[in-house]
Amino acid sequence: MYFIYNILIYITGFFLKIVALFHKKLGLFVAGRKTVFETLTNKIQSTDNVIWFHTASLGEYEQGLPVLEALKKQYPTHKFVLTFFSPSGYEVKKDSGVADVITYLPLDTKANAKRFLDIVKPELVVFVKYEFWPNYLAELKKRSVHTISISTIFRDSQVFFKSYGGWMRKSLHAFDHIFVQDEASEKLLNSIQYTNVTVSGDTRFDRVLEILDRDNSLPFIADFKGDSMCVVIGSSWQEDESIFVPFINSSTEACKYIIAPHNIKSQEIQKLQHHITKKTVLFSEMDQHENLNQFDVFIVDTIGILTKIYRYATIAYVGGGMGTTGLHNTLEPAVFGIPVVIGKHYKGFKEAEELVKLKGVLSIQLQTEFDTIMTRLLTDIDFRKQVGDINRNYVHSHGNASNIIMEYLSKF
Repeated sequence: MYFIYNILIYITGFFLKIVALFHKKLGLFVAGRKTVFETLTNKIQSTDNVIWFHTASLGEYEQGLPVLEALKKQYPTHKFVLTFFSPSGYEVKKDSGVADVITYLPLDTKANAKRFLDIVKPELVVFVKYEFWPNYLAELKKRSVHTISISTIFRDSQVFFKSYGGWMRKSLHAFDHIFVQDEASEKLLNSIQYTNVTVSGDTRFDRVLEILDRDNSLPFIADFKGDSMCVVIGSSWQEDESIFVPFINSSTEACKYIIAPHNIKSQEIQKLQHHITKKTVLFSEMDQHENLNQFDVFIVDTIGILTKIYRYATIAYVGGGMGTTGLHNTLEPAVFGIPVVIGKHYKGFKEAEELVKLKGVLSIQLQTEFDTIMTRLLTDIDFRKQVGDINRNYVHSHGNASNIIMEYLSKF
């Protein structure tokens, strides 16, 4: 199987170059990897002490950031290399300065793994959540590089736990330690004789708890909201719009609405704005208006401020769950102690599953359900507070994963 995997990686690399000519995101994926080794060679000296931190995409980056920042404080003289697999992470963070070197991870071939590690020569490697690359892991183990995985979660459907998964089980033993999110993951690892494991929880909770300590003020949102209740709709897709737009148009409650769509292309924003009958203003046009409070709906046609906007929410709706694109982050609004409403597809999102059971996150299937639950949340103060408190308490009770990981790394 390992032999077949290596052949497939080379075949995938070949076809990606062709498909990239016609697909923008894959174009970034391919083009960005052309200069990785040159960048590494220019920015890393043979005398540098390096820590390598790898994440798949933006979500995993946010998940691992508390540990990355803690490591930078603990090892201030080390050079940090941050790699991404996906353009949606790299393109957003490539100029952030959060690490000394930020690049894509070259495809997982034996040659790339050897060349990458020959240049970087890391003393410590941290992989976040689902990143298991057999050739990189094999080369790290061969070189006895201390390697850990954090905020990892395992399910019995994964290849590691199948009869034919021996070659991937071998890769797991390249990790000196794996920090998992829950006891179920620990039991699965123990079942395949992997015992260097600690149940630390999910570092995303530490990340969102840090939000409370920041300055989350946005004066223009405060001006728009005034003293009104406010529903914030975050990372919405068209399937979500079909649920909430009719409610916005028909609701008679004294409430403001802020919509931060996932897709902020101008044609999609114009389409959304056209479907809303209430008075609407765009983020990109707000400077043209002296009084934002005169508007009922604020459409955020930019990125990077949604987390702060949740501070102003009375209720949050998190998108992605009505379609198949994947539910977005429910912890970011939950940390503010407000009710969170989502669509019907949330299986596989651990915190959403748990909060739905606790009834802090409310899942709806149909527009009629959305109308009913939103009306109750807007009109029943006690119910709204009860639901919000469930979310606040849940997030606070799951913090501390980063401290557990850093306690281990302090002995490294």
